[in-house]
Amino acid sequence: MTGEAQRAVAAAVVVRGERVLLVRRRVAEGALSWQFPAGKIEPEETPEEAAARETEEETGLLVVPQSVLGQRVHPMTGREIHYIACRLVGGQAVVASADEVAGLTWATHGEIPQYVLYGLFEPVQDYLDAALLP
Repeated sequence: MTGEAQRAVAAAVVVRGERVLLVRRRVAEGALSWQFPAGKIEPEETPEEAAARETEEETGLLVVPQSVLGQRVHPMTGREIHYIACRLVGGQAVVASADEVAGLTWATHGEIPQYVLYGLFEPVQDYLDAALLP
């Protein structure tokens, strides 16, 4: 395998009010269709920087990394993935990268299972439970 195939991925968990940002992949990867904005971490980047860059590239939103929620090897893709909680600071949510993203939504806590059928990584779920539930 090449280094390219094994590059880690950063995912941005962006909460606005009582909703979380999800994007629909242009090309599904197995059962993985809806996900957090995410992409490969460039060699000169931290996971936090990559999460913010990918969010802007995919959705046009400007975010600031807040905290690292955790990392794991994703059960669907086999890739190392870093989950970064990010704060929204500007921009309008649009499909900014049509070759990668087919749609986006702001999902409520109760709607997440309709989009992410296989459940979320436990530290991310715990964060969203605290952020989205009254």
